[in-house]
Amino acid sequence: MRKTLHHSLLNCAIYSFCACFLPAVSHCQTHQGEYTLQVDKPQQTILGLGFEIQSDSIGSGNHGMPDEVTAVPHDLIPGERTRFYHDMLHGFRYSRLAMGLYLRGLDTEKKHIIERYPGQMNDLREMMVESGIEGFDVEYWSPAPYWKSNQRYEGGTIRSTDAAFAEQFSDALVEDLKYLQAHGLHISMWGLQNEPGIGDLSKDPTKQMYSTCFYSARDYFDILKIAAPKVRTLLPEVQIHATSWLGPADDRSALIRQDPDLLRQIDAWTWHQIGHNSNDEITKQAYYMGKSADKPVYQNEFEYQPWNSSKPEDYFINTAQSIMNWMVFENSPTWFWLHALKPVSNFEAKGYALGFWRPQGDTDKSIEPQLEPGHWEYNPDNWNAIAGFLRYLPWNSVRISVNEDSVRNNNRIMAWRTPSGKLGIALTNRSGAPFTFDIKLAKGIRMAGRRYTVSALDVAVPSQSGKTLHINVPDRAIEFWTER
Repeated sequence: MRKTLHHSLLNCAIYSFCACFLPAVSHCQTHQGEYTLQVDKPQQTILGLGFEIQSDSIGSGNHGMPDEVTAVPHDLIPGERTRFYHDMLHGFRYSRLAMGLYLRGLDTEKKHIIERYPGQMNDLREMMVESGIEGFDVEYWSPAPYWKSNQRYEGGTIRSTDAAFAEQFSDALVEDLKYLQAHGLHISMWGLQNEPGIGDLSKDPTKQMYSTCFYSARDYFDILKIAAPKVRTLLPEVQIHATSWLGPADDRSALIRQDPDLLRQIDAWTWHQIGHNSNDEITKQAYYMGKSADKPVYQNEFEYQPWNSSKPEDYFINTAQSIMNWMVFENSPTWFWLHALKPVSNFEAKGYALGFWRPQGDTDKSIEPQLEPGHWEYNPDNWNAIAGFLRYLPWNSVRISVNEDSVRNNNRIMAWRTPSGKLGIALTNRSGAPFTFDIKLAKGIRMAGRRYTVSALDVAVPSQSGKTLHINVPDRAIEFWTER
């Protein structure tokens, strides 16, 4: 057990989360449901999944930003870098880049964000190229201190929104993007501010923990109205999203909708429903999708906080269902996990990360004693829930509608066509007992199945052929079925 990852997390919880997903079901009882694929009803294109990269230091429990460099891929030895790129990151499409936090070096005037340690930009470019991701979601946790009321990364607000300031500030944001481009980074997405409703610390400065910047609804609107067209001019194909917090339900989004010119610049609304039960995407569909102005909505940060170590299998299956339900019920084109890797010394790592690494110079073997400095390992509670989607849900697959005899919270289904036209199906079961999916297809085909659990990856199950599949999925399992 990871000693320091399991204590005190309830005290630092930002979002509450129910650890008990399972109904009172007899484990000797088998359930069954009927499903019909509607191949003539294609839905959204699923672009691929995303993750965030911790390319600089942060304190354990998100307290502070140490000067010491604790970063990935920086800390990994060459062989472990290669394994990280090819074995974990391959299949993802996007990496979230936290400007002002995990990329927080500054020029002499503190107007522009640059690398903080030698080779940081080369590391990010290498990661992009070697893993095969398309590019980065460039988003500010804080702008450079020059532009802020308190002249620092932690807390505070934007210094002004008058016309002259907004022009200069937005020009600086564009220069940050040019800096990234000059170092070989492809920019796929852009956001003005991560969680813009957090960071107003005027009433309690002691809570300054890491990079934030509070924007009132009006300030967010005023800056975005000037900045978004400039970003679009530099990057015509970039996806501009808002608000990385409350999606179209945010007061900031309401102001955007009142301005047709600015609304045209926004390509998607982004949510942070961190660690929520996947049932929410079913029962709160109107909340998540309402007022979207027909623009996509998606989740671009997901992790567990607090972490309940007693039932990791519940979080494992909930993560898979979160991916599927955002896509099925909110028509989301993508979905982001929080961190690829977290250092073993960060006690929140168990709920945040797909894997752990030991930084160079870390000699504390009380946590993951088998892990050597410069090496990493998987966190199966989180990784095993996502791995199958990276392998069996190719970029630009098109979701297919499924008619369900009953929409069951604990037995989920999603179907798609790959770009090559092959059928794919994902199934989950957290009902407390085995569950049989009776699935009617449009024609008789042969399907191969692979099973994922919290303790096993990509296990073959017997293939099936015909116009109806009878797939029995064990409790707390995810299965992927692909046309052969």
